Amino acid sequence: MMKDPNCGYCVHGEPLAAFGIYICDLSVSSLYLFKEQSHPGRCIVAYKDHISEIVNISDEDRNAFFADVNRAAKALHAAFHPDKVNYGAYGDTGCHLHFHLVPKYKDEYEWGGVFAMNPGLKKLTDEEYAEMIEKIKANL
Repeated sequence: MMKDPNCGYCVHGEPLAAFGIYICDLSVSSLYLFKEQSHPGRCIVAYKDHISEIVNISDEDRNAFFADVNRAAKALHAAFHPDKVNYGAYGDTGCHLHFHLVPKYKDEYEWGGVFAMNPGLKKLTDEEYAEMIEKIKANL
C-alpha cells in the first residue's frame, strides 16, 4: 500500500483531525465525516492508497471505489433525507483520490449553487459528531 506521512487519509492522527473523523472502511476506501457540517451529513470517501488519479487504479478497483461512493450516498440519503447529494472530486492540494459527498437541502445553505469547500460556519460537539456517525453507520 502506498502511504504519504503527511496525508490525513493515509496516517489519520493530527492531519485527519484538522478536517475529518474516520467512520469506517469500505471495500477499497474509507469513509470520513467532514467536520465542517454546514451541509448536515457531509462526508468524504477516500481510496485506500495514496493515489492521485483515478486513471492510476485498476478497472476493478475503480468500479469498487464507485460502489463505495454509491454505498455511502445511499446511507446519507437514508440517514439525513437530503434533496440532493453533490459530489466533488478535487485533489490539486491534497493529492489523494477522494470524493466529497455533500448533502444539499432545498431552502437551506447554498441550495442552487456550488458548495464551498470549507465555509467554516458550523462545527459540532463531539457528541453531535458521534450521533451523526452512528446514523450513517446504521444505514451502510
